[in-house]
Amino acid sequence: MRAAIIDQPGSIRVGEVPDPKPGDGQLVIKVGACGICGTDLHIADGHFPPTPYPIVPGHEFAGEVVELGADVPGGWKIGDRVAVDPSLFCGYCTPCRSGHGNLCANWNATGDTVDGAFAEYVAIPASTAYRMPDSMTWQQGALVEPVSCAVHGVRQIGVEAGERFLVVGAGTMGLLMQQLLQRGGAQVSMVDRNAARLERATKLGAVAVSTDVAELDQRFDAAVDCTGAAPAIEAAFDSLRRGGRLLVFGVAPAEARISLSPFRIYNDEIKIVGSMAVLHSYGAALDLVASGAIDTDELLTDTLPLEEFPAALDLMRSGAGLKVQVLPGGVDEK
Repeated sequence: MRAAIIDQPGSIRVGEVPDPKPGDGQLVIKVGACGICGTDLHIADGHFPPTPYPIVPGHEFAGEVVELGADVPGGWKIGDRVAVDPSLFCGYCTPCRSGHGNLCANWNATGDTVDGAFAEYVAIPASTAYRMPDSMTWQQGALVEPVSCAVHGVRQIGVEAGERFLVVGAGTMGLLMQQLLQRGGAQVSMVDRNAARLERATKLGAVAVSTDVAELDQRFDAAVDCTGAAPAIEAAFDSLRRGGRLLVFGVAPAEARISLSPFRIYNDEIKIVGSMAVLHSYGAALDLVASGAIDTDELLTDTLPLEEFPAALDLMRSGAGLKVQVLPGGVDEK
């Protein structure tokens, strides 16, 4: 089969690899769509330490079941349409046993540490597949994974009706955060350097937009950083009222550092929380997308065939669109 292969950091190609065979409890999926996210760029550049090389990346995906392995539960059949949670938790470490599989001491993920879905086919544990309704397209199915990350993030920070939220970064994740927070009753202000992205934020209901946090000239009940950039995190912290909350949601480099006032954290009782990937949030995310609660049309901006995977990475880097997806079949029929 054809697949995108990262042989080593900076060495990216599309070529032939063996067709996957399902192991016990596994399904083989014909990939309908697979989205590119910032983690894929980190993998391509060698900045995601868990990744071994060579690897077929791709962890945001949906497709059709074409083969069943031994001991797959009887409910699965050829032709089922599925969106897939890429999480591969061990189940026996202390975090897993305490309900925090996303912090698994033996963490793995399809497309991050084992071969993923920038390919014609991919093998997955049946336990990670979620049935999609016929009303959902492959592209919407591939968007469920980032929505599930945002759902977990919102659960971490919490939201109450009427709260004033600041979201820094109006990329795919920021706009997903915006929509979920607004569903919780929040008034959301958005900051981004990209004016086109701010236009989308306004269309989706932002009460205010700006290219600079300081220009908003107000204090917020809570703030979410979706950039991973140290100056943005510091600006979000500085925007909080006394008793405010900060969610560090964007992925920063491991060596990055921020400067915050410990006196203010103490004196103003500022709460700072993080959010790592997906945790018991995938099913809820699929339901949100399937019901139309998430406006996917504003987010799904670019599709490319598998053979153009390197160009898809470049498009993602450029920031020209929002969610860039690869369609290995070449045509999004459903």
